[in-house]
Amino acid sequence: MSDEKGVKAMGIHDGHRGRMKHRFLTDGLDGFHDHEILELLLFYAIPRRDTNPIAHELLTRFGSLSGVLDAAAEELCRVDGVSENAAVLLKLIPHAAKRYSLSRSSFNGLLDSTEKVGDYLVPRFFGERDEVVYMVCMDSKFKVLNTKLIFRGNVNSASISIRKIVETALTYNATRVILSHNHTSGIAVPSREDIDTTFKLKNALAAVDVQLVDHIVVADDDYVSMADSGIL
Repeated sequence: MSDEKGVKAMGIHDGHRGRMKHRFLTDGLDGFHDHEILELLLFYAIPRRDTNPIAHELLTRFGSLSGVLDAAAEELCRVDGVSENAAVLLKLIPHAAKRYSLSRSSFNGLLDSTEKVGDYLVPRFFGERDEVVYMVCMDSKFKVLNTKLIFRGNVNSASISIRKIVETALTYNATRVILSHNHTSGIAVPSREDIDTTFKLKNALAAVDVQLVDHIVVADDDYVSMADSGIL
């Protein structure tokens, strides 16, 4: 009798899953609530369980869809019903989206305008929970020689090493450099500390004949160029 009930329950869930998949394939995620998006994702990691209550519990615990996707894998696994496979799948989503965004951006190897710099750098900060610093090394014609994540932490924190930035520029024979970091506050306006640190870096690079072309501050999909703002 219990086996019969289990089969019947799976039949109900299978029908629900089929309808949700069809809805997504027909209309995309338009009209989906956040818990339904999570529910749909969890179908592929939790094959034999109702994922609706798991999705609701994830949102309750982490506060939002972004909170769920940004949560550490070990924290996700503490939610009843979330397996290691489910946690890996959820963690994969923002990283795959970041790579997708980068692969779609058209880039001819030259960063000779602020718009190109923004298009090139902003996707690299997608899904970042920490403040990170990227350094772009270029030749005299603005051709990119290397793009490197050089710091994880605040751009004006004690951990930033002017020596490391200078050494990186020299390693790639760069004559021009662009720095970029993100503000997790959601506001792309450079702080006083950002500006002071930028001038220290500019002077250190100039001492080895390398030009600091710009420092881009990114917040979500917005960015501010210190060069365009007249700071550099």
